[in-house]
Amino acid sequence: MKRIIRFLFLLFLLAAILLAWLIFGSGTAFNEKSKFVYIHDSADVKTQVLQQLDEGGIVYSPGLFKILGNNTDLWRRLKPGKFEIKKSESLYKILRMFRNNTQSPSRLVINKLRISEDFAKLIGKNFSTDSATAMQFLTSNDSLEQVGVDTNTLMTLVIPDTYILNWNTSVKKLLTRLRSEKENFWNKDNRREKATAQGLTELQVYTIASIVEEETNKNDEKGNVASVYINRLNHNMYLGADPTIKFALKDFALKRLYYGHLEVQSPYNTYKNKGLPPGPICTPSPVTIDAVLNAPKTEYLFFVAKADFSGHHQFSITYAEHEQYAKLYQQALTEWEAKQKNK
Repeated sequence: MKRIIRFLFLLFLLAAILLAWLIFGSGTAFNEKSKFVYIHDSADVKTQVLQQLDEGGIVYSPGLFKILGNNTDLWRRLKPGKFEIKKSESLYKILRMFRNNTQSPSRLVINKLRISEDFAKLIGKNFSTDSATAMQFLTSNDSLEQVGVDTNTLMTLVIPDTYILNWNTSVKKLLTRLRSEKENFWNKDNRREKATAQGLTELQVYTIASIVEEETNKNDEKGNVASVYINRLNHNMYLGADPTIKFALKDFALKRLYYGHLEVQSPYNTYKNKGLPPGPICTPSPVTIDAVLNAPKTEYLFFVAKADFSGHHQFSITYAEHEQYAKLYQQALTEWEAKQKNK
């Protein structure tokens, strides 16, 4: 009898050790650094999780995980979100992560955005909201009114940077976060005071900065480019900004504009409409926004790319001087295009 008891005890002990090893030892079945589980909504979270763990080959024993979940009130506590499971993690650690709702944050990296379609695609790529749903929100003035903008001024909410948010953040909450970050940006370094000193509103600064952003990537001349557009505004001239034509045409690959391009009917055509367009044509970087705010006082009214294709520009006060530089650039561009055709 004692032998039977000892044998049963040994079996129990071995079973306990095996179970502990299955629960607290490495429970993952993949070789990658990590994999993700996505819970899209609160409906049948149990099925959502178990299906991904099984079909995605994430854990060795989905059945055991199901039992653990059933006995720890996991399925009731689970919330929608994105969860990261790292290689060699135990079932216990995975279970605790789900119970504690420890979500894996999504990194929203915003560099330059031009149109709402680009923004919607970026949202769809990084969050639970698909791009089509995001697009509906971003193109609805009724929706955008909730965050204080419209379809023309939407991009004024965006200061290019990296933002950390939960994967299931809604479009409205995302824009609310961006608006908060924008306010923080404007509250620093006397930016509002500098805008007032330039005789500009925040929207006007954004809009000028967006044009400057498209005109040059040379930080050392962005202030002079900004001064040209500020001077044209002050002289009640047409801005005549080529990037606004490309925006109106939604053709950002254009190398050279022809007279036909300048006839496009759009409030963003600054060859046809005086003053600034109704909103930014891209999301300008903080460097470019500050270049507008700190733009030097100049008499420049014109500028054109240098004929050496260095990316820098030649600035002029008079149109006669500008025309000379423009001819040199156009001649250099024509020669370059001819060489490309002959290759």
